[in-house]
Amino acid sequence: MSRTDGRTDGSAGTGRNGSRMPRPTLRRRISLLNGLLLIGSGALLILFSWLMARSGVSSAVMLVAGLAALAILGTLGVLGGYWITKRALRPLEQVTTTARRLSTETLDQRLRYSGPDDEIAELAATFDAMLDRLAGAFDSQKRFVANASHELRTPLAVMRTEVDVTLTDPDADLAEYRRMAKVLRDASTRANSLVDSLLLLARTEAQAGRRLARKAPVDLAVACTSALHPVQREVARLGIQVLTELRPAPVVGDPGLLDRLAGNLVENAVRYNTPAGYLWVSTGVNSEHAWLVVANTGPELEPAEVPSLFEPFRRGGLERTGSRGAGLGLSIVRAVCDAHAGTVRATARPGGGMEVTVLLPAAATTPISRGAASVPYNRP
Repeated sequence: MSRTDGRTDGSAGTGRNGSRMPRPTLRRRISLLNGLLLIGSGALLILFSWLMARSGVSSAVMLVAGLAALAILGTLGVLGGYWITKRALRPLEQVTTTARRLSTETLDQRLRYSGPDDEIAELAATFDAMLDRLAGAFDSQKRFVANASHELRTPLAVMRTEVDVTLTDPDADLAEYRRMAKVLRDASTRANSLVDSLLLLARTEAQAGRRLARKAPVDLAVACTSALHPVQREVARLGIQVLTELRPAPVVGDPGLLDRLAGNLVENAVRYNTPAGYLWVSTGVNSEHAWLVVANTGPELEPAEVPSLFEPFRRGGLERTGSRGAGLGLSIVRAVCDAHAGTVRATARPGGGMEVTVLLPAAATTPISRGAASVPYNRP
């Protein structure tokens, strides 16, 4: 409900007819009212002195009467100034009262100030905008905690069930215990991976909007090359064709986070691909941004569904459920981009699959090759 245009110094606004006019700021209103009060008091004092002079009273009497009039007018001035200030600052009481009532259960309350377009209106609009951000953050946190609890509960339930079933089986032999141990190992590996991803996501989101804890030159092309090595076996098993065009893409940032960004994109593109599908990876740099694009074939996605995949634990379609992933990969990618003042965009590919484009500020001290932030080769 922003009511301001960013001015806090009382600069002129625009009237309905397009003319420039002073804003009725709180400072101007208080100054005007106090000025009128002072002028009125002075006029009354002058009138009183004139009347006393015309009446021919002695100077001693005039002095006493003048001091009495000054005391009376001074008292009236103080009371009038107090009344004016209290009336002008009354909306602040609403801000204070609302702030005292706030809790995690009442973040839906807003000031919705409807007074003059002054400093109080700016404060109220800023306060309401802050509440909007806090409400969104709390809602996101609640969803995150609920989803994380659900995801962690699954491997723990699997482990407990396996142990209970095996221990209650009187005929269980060594082979059965080995099978149970393998299930427990797989479930614990999944839980450990999930916890690591949660910690990485929390650490990355904590750095968004702040100075990075680590900064070093990083080439996104090198990060992508490193990310392709761990998935070679899965690529060979599925018969995926990998097409790359990795031109230098220098940036400055946290090497560990940027390696994880590239790794998550490549791993997702392989995990949610189709047998005998395609994987495209390209990097480059233009005058402002270093870019990284990862695209793949895969299950068809609804375009409206794609933005939600950046939310924690969101998986699109049946192919993104089960034990294939925790649904944190793209959330971590977005958090890393935010921490590096970059952006990430995903689009559904016609016929299936997805294309993800990452733009990060290019390193200023490295040569740049001109190019558009898109995959520079044809995709079947």
